[in-house]
Amino acid sequence: MNPETFNISNGTSLFPRHCVRDTRIAHVVFPVLYTVIFFLGVILNGLSVWIFIQVPSNSVFIVYLKNTMACDLVMTLMLPFKILTDSGIGAWQLKTFVCRFSAVVFYETMYVNIILLGLIGFDRFLKISRPFGRNWVGDVSFARRISAVVWVVMFGISLPNMILSDVKATPLTTKKCASLKNPLGLKWHEAVNHLCQLIFWSVFILLIVFYTIITKKVYESYTKSRSKDCSTTKKTKAKVFIVVAVFFLCFAPFHFSRIPYTISQTGSIKDCNMQNQLFLTKESTLWLATTNVCMDPLIYVFLCKPFRKLLLRVTRFRNTSLETQIYNESSV
Repeated sequence: MNPETFNISNGTSLFPRHCVRDTRIAHVVFPVLYTVIFFLGVILNGLSVWIFIQVPSNSVFIVYLKNTMACDLVMTLMLPFKILTDSGIGAWQLKTFVCRFSAVVFYETMYVNIILLGLIGFDRFLKISRPFGRNWVGDVSFARRISAVVWVVMFGISLPNMILSDVKATPLTTKKCASLKNPLGLKWHEAVNHLCQLIFWSVFILLIVFYTIITKKVYESYTKSRSKDCSTTKKTKAKVFIVVAVFFLCFAPFHFSRIPYTISQTGSIKDCNMQNQLFLTKESTLWLATTNVCMDPLIYVFLCKPFRKLLLRVTRFRNTSLETQIYNESSV
């Protein structure tokens, strides 16, 4: 789903022949940064899976959070393939697997995650703007169905990107993933890119609307009462901003940078240095988007009370066990 430097009509590179792309940072720095994200993601999402297994799916919010956790786990598991190929350690056959499968799954789960953050934002909007309202949108079965639809639709549009990458793989063709796609695959790839941009900007606009209203409600909550008894409620309402903070911090920079980067791939920008800067900006913001697998657990901790209770219980148990062990060793 990521943009490639290929002309859709004939599959030729639009990156000027005289312009050599500086890949030193991409081959050294980014693999290290992705490795850090991978290990943090495994730890945080492994703990999240263990906790969420014990949390019943008795609310719309928890259903969305569990699906978000699944996205993060899948994205995390795709990172080792990217790390090995970007660093040049992996063989060209591994790059074929990345182009045809793992990169497609990576981007698929990224956009499932973006949609789910939009649904979580909508759920928080309804809870604050209509705290006592009950409707079909707030039904758990609806949340399960809409989550399943999101997964199925995104898988459906991603599958052709795997199937239509049927050009014979060689050390040369695997240098760019787009060169493995047949003509129909290139057109489908372009269409999916446009659709993913539409998904992001739609969620982006909706979150702005939701959180503008939420901000107004939270402000009214602060101004209506200054009493100590209401401080906890006001802090709870303020915590909902963690959702929009994660969304804007992780995903907005990547999609903002894709606009000039995509323009540069059409040949509109001739300056070689500028093209290299846009490439590095796109790669940097892609890494920032990947940090989402470590940021989402903040949403679980701040907004999901059952998750927070179990996490505190685990932490206290470990601390108690450690103190007991230290006491026993000191008594010997």
